[in-house]
This record gives sequence, structure tokens and C-alpha cells, in this order.
Amino acid sequence: MPLHLQKLCVGCDSPEDLRGWIDERMAERRRRGAPEEQVHVTRMAPKRAAELLDGGSLYWVIKGVILVRQPLLDLRSVTGADGVERCELVLLPELVPVRPAPRRPFQGWRYLPHADAPADLAEDERRAPGLPTHLVTELRMLGLL
Repeated sequence: MPLHLQKLCVGCDSPEDLRGWIDERMAERRRRGAPEEQVHVTRMAPKRAAELLDGGSLYWVIKGVILVRQPLLDLRSVTGADGVERCELVLLPELVPVRPAPRRPFQGWRYLPHADAPADLAEDERRAPGLPTHLVTELRMLGLL
């Protein structure tokens, strides 16, 4: 059974914002001639890498609610220009909407057992024509969508 990570998406107001950030970073990597992969750098490296890479995802907490996930492809140890060891989370640049799940603030990342991970939204649940994302999220959390 896979293990997942959860992380706060600081400064991001919606999944659309996150999508924009990903697109910008991918475009910048193309301009620099870097490999076209989405990488998120974090200070601490997960110790349970084998479990995470066995189908795990990074679940993003946006404005206090898990709203989307990205499948994890790889974990890489890197040393920054400042000499500090860090971990690159290599992610599939695809955002998979999940059932909203509230989370309290925390620092860094946290493990998320598969049994506690919010389920993916079915294709028909993703559609709410004409409603803004924050309203759809609230309605889903109330069980009205």
C-alpha cells in the first residue's frame, strides 16, 4: 500500500493558481534547456522513500484544505549552492482533484497514510459550471455537491 506526503501550498489561493505556477516553472525549465520535469525542493528528505515511490502522491493543502494531489515519480538528494543538503520531489505535472479534506497548519511536509488520503473526485464530480473554486470547495465540504 503506498504512502503519501502532504504539504502546505503557501501563497496559493486555488488549484488554478498552483496550475499556473507549475506551467510557469515548466516554461522556465524549457527556456533554460533543463529537463522538462516538475521538481519541488524541500529541506528534509523522507526516510520512507520506497513506500512513497510505490504509488504515492504529494497532496497539496491549499488555504487549509487538501484539494489536489500530484503523483510522486522520484526523490533525489541535492546540495544547494549554500552547501545545504535538500530533497527534490519529482512530480507528475498533473493535478488530480480530490475530495476536500481540511487540515491544520504545519511546517514542512507530513506523511499521509493511504487509508487517510482523500479519494479522487470522479470526472462528473469535478464539474460545477459557473461556480468559483472556493464556492465549490465549500459546498463539497458541506456535503452539498
